[in-house]
This record gives sequence, C-alpha cells and structure tokens, in this order.
Amino acid sequence: MSQPRTAAIVNPHSASGKTGKLWPKLAAQLGPVEVRFTNATGHAIQLARQLLEEGFQRIIAVGGDGTVNETVNGFFDQDRPIREGASLAIIPIGTGGDFQRSLGIASVQDAVSVIRNGNTRRIDIGKVSYRSHAGEQRTRYFANLVSFGMGGEVATAAKNWLSPVSGKAAFVWATLEVFFRYKAKTVDLIIDGNPAGRHTITNIAIGNGRFHGGGMHVCPKARLDDGLLEVTIIDTLGMFMLARDLPVLYSDNLYVHPKTHHFHARRVQAASEEMVSIEVDGEALGTLPLELGLLVGALAIAMKG
Repeated sequence: MSQPRTAAIVNPHSASGKTGKLWPKLAAQLGPVEVRFTNATGHAIQLARQLLEEGFQRIIAVGGDGTVNETVNGFFDQDRPIREGASLAIIPIGTGGDFQRSLGIASVQDAVSVIRNGNTRRIDIGKVSYRSHAGEQRTRYFANLVSFGMGGEVATAAKNWLSPVSGKAAFVWATLEVFFRYKAKTVDLIIDGNPAGRHTITNIAIGNGRFHGGGMHVCPKARLDDGLLEVTIIDTLGMFMLARDLPVLYSDNLYVHPKTHHFHARRVQAASEEMVSIEVDGEALGTLPLELGLLVGALAIAMKG
C-alpha cells in the first residue's frame, strides 16, 4: 500500500526550541516528507492550506497544542475541507500536551509509531465564534477544548510560566497566580437553543477532548467522535477550597466535587455583561460572547488502531 504524500509543519520554537533540535532525527524516521517551518503566530494555518492545495494528503503538525490548532484551521474553509480525504497527524513537542492525551499518544516516539502504522479515525471538529481582543468577530476551529473565565486568564498567564520540564506545573502556577486576582464572572448560557440559566463561575469548559491546563481532566466524559460537546461548569471557589481541592479538580473524578456540574450539547452560546476571557486549545484569543458547534466526523486523524 503506497504511503500518502506527506508534509510536516514544524514549529521549531515550541518547547523552548526543543522541537527544532529534535526535528532532523524525527524526519529520518518518517520517510519522504516535505517540511515547512513556522515563523509567526498563525503561520501554520497558511502553510496547511497551501500544502493541501498543492495536493498533499497527510499533514503532520510538529509542536505544541497551538501548532496543532493552527494546522487544524488550515484544513477548512467555510466549514468545508480544503482537500477531501486528507488526514492530520501530530508529533507533540510542547509543554501542555493536552490534545495528545485524548488521542492516547504517550510520547514523541509513540506519535511516530502511530504515523508509521497509518491508522486513522474520523473525529469531530469544534467551531467557535467569539470577539477578538480588538473587538472584531472571529471564528476558529478547534480539536480539543474551549474554556472561559479563569481558563482564559490562565492561558495568558501560563505563557510566563512555561517550562520545558512540565507543562502541568506551568498551568498550576498560572492558576494560582490568576486566582489571587480573579473575580468570579456571571455568564448567561444557552444550550441547544434553550436558556440554561445565569451562572457565577470560576470556569466553564466546553470540550470535544477531555483535557486542558497541562493534564486537567476538565471534560472527563468527552469523546472525540460522538457528535457532542461536554460542558463542565465550575462554580465560584474560595481561596481555601481551590487550594485544598486542586488535586480533585485536576483528576478524572472531577464531578464528585460539589461545585461542578456538567451536561452534553450540540450547540452552546455564552454571553456576559463583564469582560470574560476565553481560550481555544490553550491559546488566549479573545472574549465572550461566543457560540460553539461541531462539524461531525470532519477530520481524519492518525490514532492507535
């Protein structure tokens, strides 16, 4: 069976430059592959679109969750695939590593093995419309998760704490830093067209995947291919409760906590009279209001068989 025509989009600066150093060794294990390096925020979107238009059938995103998100966005134009039948693969070299957990990829070498085996599965892709920091209406596709409230502010602060050793530690420290200045936000939700109440929140996460924040199981019941988003609401937490219960809030037993509740949805709308920051696949992109939906089975991605 012939191998698909393959290109790699490599963020050489991810993981404090580790990706650029590792890439030559990784490329030797992948066989024939066209390589393009990113040089700015948003560049991977352009590169993915160009490569697909040139006829490449498989794109490998090499870097962190942000590189993966940008590459995913290059696969679509107005909800339609740029190239029918094209697939995505990832080699995760970053500090968060949240999307790889939902794919069951444990390491860089594990990712290489998955790519060489050639197994793919179709997954859903989320779509979020939101307000940019400049006040403009924007749309973004996402493979993993959107959150707002503390999550949006932590995504911004975490950039200052990022460490090549532990992405989880960076997000824990950023969470603690933000907590001391964070004020609970009041948000109105609409779920599948029905009003779902006003909530005073620490955070709301809406997941296609299960994880964010460097390994927090924030949407532990989410599945990548079930045509649904999982919505997790964490109500206002006091300082003592957050410090005491952080291990539970990071675990897959999250929903035993009395300040959490959750449900599934196909479409979610959220608005607030306050400025509420959002993050999309770990990137701090803007603020509420937002609307989320799904492109069901929209993308083939390399996964374990």
